[in-house]
Amino acid sequence: MAEKVAASVLTDKRTFEIREFDMPEIGPDEAILRVERCGVCGSDVHGYDNMKEGQRILGHENLGFIYKIGANASKKWGVVEGDRVALEEYVPCGSCEMCRSGNYRFCPQTSAFGHDSSTPRLWYGSTALTVEPALWGGYSQYMYMHPGAVVHKVPTHIPASEAAFFLPFGNGYEWAVEYGGATLGSTVVVQGPGQQGLAAVIAAREAGAACIIVSGMGHDEHRLEVARRLGADYTVDVSSEDLVEKVMEYTRGHGADVVVNVTGGGGTTVREGMDMAAFNGVVALPAAGNENVSVGGTGRKNLTMKWCHGHSYKSVEHAIETIASGRYPIKEIVTHHFGLNDVKHAIDSVAGEGATGAIHVSVDPWA
Repeated sequence: MAEKVAASVLTDKRTFEIREFDMPEIGPDEAILRVERCGVCGSDVHGYDNMKEGQRILGHENLGFIYKIGANASKKWGVVEGDRVALEEYVPCGSCEMCRSGNYRFCPQTSAFGHDSSTPRLWYGSTALTVEPALWGGYSQYMYMHPGAVVHKVPTHIPASEAAFFLPFGNGYEWAVEYGGATLGSTVVVQGPGQQGLAAVIAAREAGAACIIVSGMGHDEHRLEVARRLGADYTVDVSSEDLVEKVMEYTRGHGADVVVNVTGGGGTTVREGMDMAAFNGVVALPAAGNENVSVGGTGRKNLTMKWCHGHSYKSVEHAIETIASGRYPIKEIVTHHFGLNDVKHAIDSVAGEGATGAIHVSVDPWA
């Protein structure tokens, strides 16, 4: 009889069902991942309310061990059965202009932008069950590794919950350093102390920032404390303090060289970022809310504003190395993990509606 795989399937909005699938057969360019842990992303909160892609297995922050692998795939990725790896969510084609220029995350095969709707979009955690072999998400015991998968080796000494933080941390590095340009001596303001905001704090500290300021709301008291433990010099409760005034006070009028907005909402956060930015400041906008902003009133600043996308290969590699180094208390961020029967509760927790104190949450399919 065929080997069976248990997975949590999104069957309708916010509705999950445990189902069994046959273990896929693989060719020389493919592999099977035995999922060790899958992180829960904030995008899953939106994903479990959206059935546009149809029934599917969510989960795209995937960590595990190579269970089976074809000869060509082993040579291409430099891994063998038993190796611990992390997968990015992207499944690019490898041959288009975007892939060949290193911008594979914008490949039409995997990106939501420019994708031809007549063909299935290949993206771990989003691809429908109807696309063979169905095992496209990490809320499952095993996952299919497409020939186009983006694979990173992961040291085995890192605890699973911490290793599963590799993608949010990759995003934080991408936004604070690659987009924002944080470097030795920079002043960095991070708006929003969620998992990716906290990742940006670590990234800024790694880059040599001289001053890191993190803002949050009154209910973010614990997260702001975690930010200080991770290296933030100051935290600001915007429900009772004026962020722009505090930044100017802490920087002696210089302002922020880099502002990273990961608030996910608010009606004034972008404007505040512009106001507290330094003369040559960069305002990075990976997760701002919907906000109408007047470009007047910025004065004679050489201000740069950047709409940011997710991690690059480089940023994920840096994230894994930093987590492996033990230089930061990542355990402060990785707060909860759940089994396949509790996937909805895991996502609810990230949304602030489940377990209290949740920051980064993961799913253990073997729990």
